Amino acid sequence: MLDESIQELASRSLARIAAAATPEALEAVRVDAVGRKGVLAEISKGMGKLSPEERKRIGQVLNAAKQQLEAALDARKQEFDAFALRARLDAEWLDLTLPAPGPRRGHLHPITRIQRELEDLFVSLGFTVLDGPEVETEYYNFDALNIPPDHPARDMQDTFWLDGGNLLRTHTSPVQVRGMERLGPPLRMIAPGRVFRNESVDASHEHTFYQLEGMMIDRDVSVAHLLYFMKTLLTAIFQREVTVRLRPGYFPFVEPGFELDIQCLICGGPGCPVCKHSGWVELLPCGLVNPNVLRTSGIDPEEWGGFAFGLGLTRLVMMRYEIDDIRHLHGGDLRFLEQF
Repeated sequence: MLDESIQELASRSLARIAAAATPEALEAVRVDAVGRKGVLAEISKGMGKLSPEERKRIGQVLNAAKQQLEAALDARKQEFDAFALRARLDAEWLDLTLPAPGPRRGHLHPITRIQRELEDLFVSLGFTVLDGPEVETEYYNFDALNIPPDHPARDMQDTFWLDGGNLLRTHTSPVQVRGMERLGPPLRMIAPGRVFRNESVDASHEHTFYQLEGMMIDRDVSVAHLLYFMKTLLTAIFQREVTVRLRPGYFPFVEPGFELDIQCLICGGPGCPVCKHSGWVELLPCGLVNPNVLRTSGIDPEEWGGFAFGLGLTRLVMMRYEIDDIRHLHGGDLRFLEQF
């Protein structure tokens, strides 16, 4: 009987609706059962061949089955919608009673970290940390350091000159002069800071880098005092024994002058781009303060003497962390900086 077939089709469709696990599966059941080309639609097309009495009876059965299926489809769809809503709410749920997370905590740049370690070390040795302007006068950057206008040493430092005769300081030594003028002897001071050289950039050179100048002015200061402080400095920074060499060096503001080199910690000696394939890195120009520098700063060289040194903070960082290219330090690549 046709009405029995309709009821049987409706029962199977109801079972499929109940078993549908996804909205897509439910939509497939709807298309098969009550869609424009579904089973019930095909039955409706054959209604014209029935007698009026059968058409009325089958029509009632067909409408009842369709209403039953549509109700079941709608109920199941609402279940899926409610489940999706709960999932979205769970994902977007926010506890308004919790405090705000705040900004992500950062960390110190490796240059800043080394600078602070050195400051702590020298403060513990009785030194004062001084600072000075990065835009300097020609007097403090050159003249007061025994480098007059016609001195060949000016050619050794490629300078960024500014309008009005000022310049970007090529070293932090001007802070030593300012410190001697302001504080006078006896004096123990360091001056960490940023310096500028008009140089070509490569793996071991930058136009902007960091130095740390140090000075001790007192009575009866000798090279032995200088070597003691340099050895203390290197042992504290590298936390191990390092191979060094001391060779004569010329710097107008010290006499005698020395170059303290450290064996390259990147390659261990065979040579690499950082050490220019020499196995050694120039790290600590140093020497006894030239009497002319003391005299210019208002200090009597007959009564007072001292030593001075200049440390390349950027190169020290490269040795400490085995960085093979100076350009990484100011490149702004977070993948590099987050390693520290």
